[in-house]
Amino acid sequence: MTDPPLVSSRPDRATRRGGMAGAGALAADPGALAADPGALAADPGARPARTDARAAGVGAPATTRPVLPARVAYWLAAAVIGLCLFASVVPSPLYHLYAVTWHFSSLTLTLIYATYAFGVLAALLTVGRVSDQIGRRPVLLVALGTLMVSSVLFIAARSTAWLFVARAVQGVATGAALSAASAALLDLRGRREPAGAGLANAVASAAGLGLGVLVSSALVESGTAPRTLPYVLLLVLFVTALAGAWWMPEPVAERSALRLELQRPGVPAGIRRPFLLAALAVLSSWSIGGLFFSLGAELSGRLFGTANVIVAGIGGVALALSGALAQLAFRRVPPWLGASAGSVALATGMTLIVVAAAVNSSACFLAGSLIAGVGFGVAFLGGLRALTSVIPPEHRAAVMSAFYLVAYSSLSVPAVLAGALVGHLGLDTTFEVFGSVVAAIALTMAAEAWRTR
Repeated sequence: MTDPPLVSSRPDRATRRGGMAGAGALAADPGALAADPGALAADPGARPARTDARAAGVGAPATTRPVLPARVAYWLAAAVIGLCLFASVVPSPLYHLYAVTWHFSSLTLTLIYATYAFGVLAALLTVGRVSDQIGRRPVLLVALGTLMVSSVLFIAARSTAWLFVARAVQGVATGAALSAASAALLDLRGRREPAGAGLANAVASAAGLGLGVLVSSALVESGTAPRTLPYVLLLVLFVTALAGAWWMPEPVAERSALRLELQRPGVPAGIRRPFLLAALAVLSSWSIGGLFFSLGAELSGRLFGTANVIVAGIGGVALALSGALAQLAFRRVPPWLGASAGSVALATGMTLIVVAAAVNSSACFLAGSLIAGVGFGVAFLGGLRALTSVIPPEHRAAVMSAFYLVAYSSLSVPAVLAGALVGHLGLDTTFEVFGSVVAAIALTMAAEAWRTR
């Protein structure tokens, strides 16, 4: 009886290399085995495909779609926030031209602005939490595509009715985009740097507002297709952002079916105190923005004695851009101190603007705009940083939707009321009344923030 042939227990060199490669690939991407458990058995030397968000380091479900690195996706989300705020004020320097061309009153102008603001609020109340359900990326893709449609509507506008439709579409898309992009900021980097996510959101918002007024005013003042060129620029920017969102990793790991329903704003009980601080901060800071974007250009043009569109928008530009720079300069200040000191500066600047309207001083107006801008930026940042550091991951879109509900209510209600009353009270009196109210809100915010220290 012969012995069976000996079989070596050591694999040959090629098999060892393949096995080592397969093990290395599995270590690099453990999600690939869960996606296709048969692949490793079929070819132990094969390298599994990299996942979309795992490749970017954010732990989302596995797909084979190539994606942007997490850091690039993070800055893309911040850019989308800035772009939404940029787009929101692009029509502002054109309103006088629209009114002259289509012969509508200041009340109609106020209603056009209100259409946009209430479109944002409607979106936040209906689709604000949707990105918590189906993911950030699908919501961003649809919202950016809809913003492209709004730009086309502005370009094609031939009457006042077109402006109402374009502003409504823009408002709804902006609300959806802001909620999803703000939540994505926290998903992509917020676990490691929640304060950094708050800073990026705040700077993007303020810079977007300031640059939107400045760039649109410059394009309108150039006189080259003023009713078309600003929106062509917006269309290009939205296409670029849409391409970035297509390659963005999906950071939401557990997704569910889409449920569209009217949502009551809700904040988890454990973070209601930080939310109150953030809400007061945005109430005082964005209220002055609403006042500026409704009446600031008219007041600035009268104080400086010019019809130049860029000069007319200088107050809004100074307010927003000084706010963005102040946020970068004071980013390490504790949130309670930033919210408190910023609110005091905001009240001081607003008081100077009220005095400027009363004594007809352009220098006082510009100084007040800069000081109020610093207060606007630092107070907004302080409140937002206190909030973003404590939001539970499963409630990010919902809480940010509630935050933007307060923000856009603060931006829209003063603007609509001021626009409706300016014909009865006059420009100076309207600015004095609303400016005094904003200053009082800011001082209330300062006291509340001081108590949270």
